[in-house]
Formats: sequence, structure tokens, C-alpha cells
Amino acid sequence: MLTCIIRYDIDPTKRPAFEQYARNWGQCIPRNGADLIGYYSPREGSSTLAYGIYNIDDLAAYERYRASLAADPLGRE
Repeated sequence: MLTCIIRYDIDPTKRPAFEQYARNWGQCIPRNGADLIGYYSPREGSSTLAYGIYNIDDLAAYERYRASLAADPLGRE
């Protein structure tokens, strides 16, 4: 199993846009074959840092997942 961790640097003035982005990906990730663990942002300290974490079975599944995401309308948005 592979665990993918995406680090985001967020513009503090665009936090609502990032929250919408995370909601969209919260639908796309599982729909396209990965197991979403979640999106995390510290409540104290930096307000510009967040992480998205998901699991996927193996590298072949990851390649299929990436191809599926590229074709997903919400993923392209």
C-alpha cells in the first residue's frame, strides 16, 4: 500500500477557496479509486499550511487513479 501526502501552502486570503477545493477532492479521490484519509490544517500556528492524505494499493493502481482523475469533471475543475 502507498500513502500519498500532499502539502499545500495556502494564501490566507483564499482559505474559503481552498476549503471548496478540499470538498471537491474529497469526492474525487474515493470516486476514482483511492482511500481518502482526509484534509488537515493546523488549528494553531501556521494558517497557511494544510495536508491531503490518501492511500492507494500500489503503483499500478496509482497510475490508473491518476488517469481516472484526469477524466473526472470535478477533478479538472
